[in-house]
Amino acid sequence: MIEQVAQMVVHGEAWTIKDLFVLPNEYVYWSIQIVMYPYMTGLVAGAFVLSSLYHVFNVEKLKNIARYALVFSFALLPVAMLPLMLHLQQPLRGTHVLMTPHFTSAISAFGIVFMTYACIVGAEIWFVYRRFFVDSLVRLETKSGRSTIDSVLMFIYRVVVLGARDLSEEALQADHKAVKTLAGIGIPVACFLHGYAGFIFGSVKANALWMTPLMPVIFICSAVVSGIALCIVSYAIFMELRKWAARRGKHYLLPDAVANKELALDPEHLRSVQRHEVTMTSRYLLIFMTLALTLELLDIIFRGYTAVKSWDILRDVIYEHDFVKIFIMQYGIGNLLPFVLLLIPGLGVRRACLASLLVLFGVFMMRWNVVIGGQAFSLTFAGFMHYHLPIIPHDMETFKEGLMGALMVITAPFVIFYFLNMVIPAFMEEKEPH
Repeated sequence: MIEQVAQMVVHGEAWTIKDLFVLPNEYVYWSIQIVMYPYMTGLVAGAFVLSSLYHVFNVEKLKNIARYALVFSFALLPVAMLPLMLHLQQPLRGTHVLMTPHFTSAISAFGIVFMTYACIVGAEIWFVYRRFFVDSLVRLETKSGRSTIDSVLMFIYRVVVLGARDLSEEALQADHKAVKTLAGIGIPVACFLHGYAGFIFGSVKANALWMTPLMPVIFICSAVVSGIALCIVSYAIFMELRKWAARRGKHYLLPDAVANKELALDPEHLRSVQRHEVTMTSRYLLIFMTLALTLELLDIIFRGYTAVKSWDILRDVIYEHDFVKIFIMQYGIGNLLPFVLLLIPGLGVRRACLASLLVLFGVFMMRWNVVIGGQAFSLTFAGFMHYHLPIIPHDMETFKEGLMGALMVITAPFVIFYFLNMVIPAFMEEKEPH
């Protein structure tokens, strides 16, 4: 028994390297999965805010990508809790947050916000696609010689429609009003969904780097930025795949043209839609980037101006220990460079995607610097801890808390979106605004 206890590894010991005077029980306990947690929830909130720009504020130029962003946000939603489930030593206990929610704990209140947001997004998608669900169900019911896939889809649509087959003008107008109302309600809920993550960090009194009232606001602004950037990149990639399929004769039809081959989408049409949506969305990305960068710089200036008791150790962390990660990788590569790329006239799809990728990297580094950088210094203020990300896993712990676990979290929403798009077409075009 004593030998088994001696062989047990403390959580965090496998990837923590100590420097100078650090207490024996101090390790980097919150590793890559806790970095991925606010990162993924930020993508969820940002994608929904992008879709709401059209549904609430009637930005007609974002019509196509707004529909895509709404469906993609729904695909990102189940992955928001995946990093926490991987990080927990007993992941089955994670469901207690959803089953027993209360407001005495920030993480418990997340259960209420998460379920509320999920219901709002699900309801909004139902109202947006109700006409498509009914049309598809009627078409499949009247189709002769249905295949197995057609039968499965017919069953799914029959369940999803919920018996509401009324497609009159009054019913469609009611759907449009419901979409606008749900999107308006969903914006503050989506912001609170991610802002509470910043609230958790900002309310930790024992950590000098985290405790700031600006933390929730910074998290919200960077979340919108990352969500819009991910939608730009993924939308451009999926449109490239659609152009490739169209060139090979596998046309994607408009919903009103199931039997009319003349309305089949061609590569030139897809290229024009892609360029228009990406370039227009990049303008709004630039606006939110300005706001997010201003708040982050304001936080650093405020800390230096107030110079509280912990400023000495914070100055060592910000300007020496993590100087390259903060000022070179986060602000330089992840903020300043894409900001310049988006400002240069003649913005194209490739440059917009490159800038968006750099923005995603910058937001990830911001999460990294907050989570990992906040644990870099010892509570003695006389030592530092270095975090080394496990690349090649040698056990389940280093798999979950290493590069493989992070890659699994990143790829999960795209797998979900692939199957979700079979039932809810994210790239469906309509002639009339909704």
